[in-house]
Amino acid sequence: MRTEHQTGAEVPVPSSTDTPTWLLALRAAESKFASDIRILDLRELGTFADFFLICNGTNKPQIQAIWDEIAKQMKMVAGEMPIAVEGYENAEWILGDFGDLIIHVFTPEKRDYYDLERLWRPATVVPLPEPEKPFSN
Repeated sequence: MRTEHQTGAEVPVPSSTDTPTWLLALRAAESKFASDIRILDLRELGTFADFFLICNGTNKPQIQAIWDEIAKQMKMVAGEMPIAVEGYENAEWILGDFGDLIIHVFTPEKRDYYDLERLWRPATVVPLPEPEKPFSN
């Protein structure tokens, strides 16, 4: 961990990771059993974000747990905090904005209704890497 000097004291600063933030968020979502995960690459569209991560949860506690884990991993590993979070209390659609990465955690019904994949169909769908295998002895 690197440090920054502030008022004469060294303050630890999380180091940036070589892992793309979308992959970090993907692994966090997988760890909470998010379903129907899609990563959209928006960079060629010249839009406000580089990537969308879109996924489903089955109920309010799971949707909140997915978001909580993504936010935790983004902070711990990449040193990033969301710029804004919307919909956490209701948890039908949590939208988290990390600047270059926008997270969408939906109920299946809300995802069907808003149909972001259709709206952003010019975006490139990123092939998902194989899920990480749990560590075992």
